[in-house]
Amino acid sequence: MSNIDRRTLVRGSLAAVVAGAAFSRAALAQSSEPILLGVSGPLTGPNAQYGAQWKQGFDLALDEIHAAGGINGRKLAYQFEDSQSDPRQSVAIAQKFLSDPRIVMELGDFSSPASMAASPIYQRGGLVQFGFTNSHPDFTKGGDFMWSTSVSQADEQPLLAAYAVKRLGLKKLAVLHLNTDWGRTSRDYFVKAAKEYGAEIAVTEGYIAEERDFRSTLVRVRDANPDGLILISYYSDGALIARQARQVGLKQTICAASSVYSPKFLELGGEAVEDVHLGTRYFPEDPRSEVKKFIAGFKAKYNGQEPDAFNAYSYDAMNMAAAVLKIGGTDRRAIRDAFAKVKDVSSVIFGSATFDVESRRVKGAMNAELVVRKGQFALWDGKPT
Repeated sequence: MSNIDRRTLVRGSLAAVVAGAAFSRAALAQSSEPILLGVSGPLTGPNAQYGAQWKQGFDLALDEIHAAGGINGRKLAYQFEDSQSDPRQSVAIAQKFLSDPRIVMELGDFSSPASMAASPIYQRGGLVQFGFTNSHPDFTKGGDFMWSTSVSQADEQPLLAAYAVKRLGLKKLAVLHLNTDWGRTSRDYFVKAAKEYGAEIAVTEGYIAEERDFRSTLVRVRDANPDGLILISYYSDGALIARQARQVGLKQTICAASSVYSPKFLELGGEAVEDVHLGTRYFPEDPRSEVKKFIAGFKAKYNGQEPDAFNAYSYDAMNMAAAVLKIGGTDRRAIRDAFAKVKDVSSVIFGSATFDVESRRVKGAMNAELVVRKGQFALWDGKPT
């Protein structure tokens, strides 16, 4: 076969593939089958609990979406692939979703590193990657198919610094952080803001996600003699650090990132997390109608269980996805364009949510300053612990 014949054959094969994909998407648009979203997130591994919480929020939102008539008369469904929040797995899942014409949008992954590893695949393939827990400020810089309803760490960590330094009056701080891309980025934004507010950073210490014995680290923290301990942690490691901090004699005020906000933090930390301060994007005692509706629906569906922030994030994400699909239909590029067109979508985290087209994030998240009092989260009353 000549080179010309080979080139003609390749061009013909590619044209057939493109035509076939276009036909599949056109057929999908006319289908009565549910519109399918792909979800990449942890169902096993150290972050498995977050995937379980996502599913609860997704399923509650889907009940409400379907009760209201679905997406222009069609049902909405999702296919959840377990990434363990591992970048290697998220890349493989991205390739799988991209090649499946039924998948019209992707939600996830849980961690920014896992999501950002897969972003080039979604961008090149033209499939929206909706990272609703991706707070790394660079996530949406991966391309115009990356959108997020997560508050960037560039916005969130200065809020924590203001709470610790300006509101609580802490001046000499020790910072413990997860030694991940998320943790290091959060640390950097926190440290920068805390210094600008006039605080001294006595020591910073990173730790790995699997770490369980923090006593040697906490002894170094104790020797630095800070007046406040900052935890950039998730709820399981944050609760364990708080327990061990008290065991080594650290009685200083503890402030934690919003990522610890969960009933599990109280359960795992017990008395050790009493008087811990934190900010959060979601608080169940918020009197807004969106919050009350979400909590009532969640308790009714899940036998009285109290929802937490990650349930709220996934609930909001599914409702936002539905609002986008009502505008964009099932065409992948039209869906990308529809994110810029949705306005004032009702949400728990943001109230009326609209995207900033330049950053591809929602701005204006709620911020509540909390403290643990008598084993419960409460709005901080301004009184010292």
